[in-house]
Amino acid sequence: MAQQSRVTVPSPGCLAAIMVPILAVLIAASVLMVMHYRQERANERNMAEALDRTAALARSYARDLADAPNGFPGQEAVRGIAERHDGRLLSYARSDYSLTTTVRFFGEYEDTSMFGVSHSRVYQCYSIVLRKRAEGALQAKTSPLEACNVI
Repeated sequence: MAQQSRVTVPSPGCLAAIMVPILAVLIAASVLMVMHYRQERANERNMAEALDRTAALARSYARDLADAPNGFPGQEAVRGIAERHDGRLLSYARSDYSLTTTVRFFGEYEDTSMFGVSHSRVYQCYSIVLRKRAEGALQAKTSPLEACNVI
């Protein structure tokens, strides 16, 4: 008796049964990766916009300081101005010709994920120096700080 060797070829339906789930998983993974990438870029944009708002708050705060009547305002007045601009006064130093303050300004933004939307806060510290010019007018200089280590 001779042994017969049989070669079987899977039916097209069998190949489809194997390939369809694999293809579905690959498509789902690709969609999730694209969604995650888009959410991360949106979150980065939202955070950058919140930081831009803190810069606008700092400029507005500096204008209000310069517009204060009777020269340099006192520490409590400065604290009030900072709070009106969503800021927190961290330091106050006053001399005859200048006023230097450090203020932490806050900005809120939406942080999205696949599980929903949450509200996050970002902050930036600024040094605001107010100096008297020769003609008596006040000049403000606003500078962002790398770290808020003045408390």
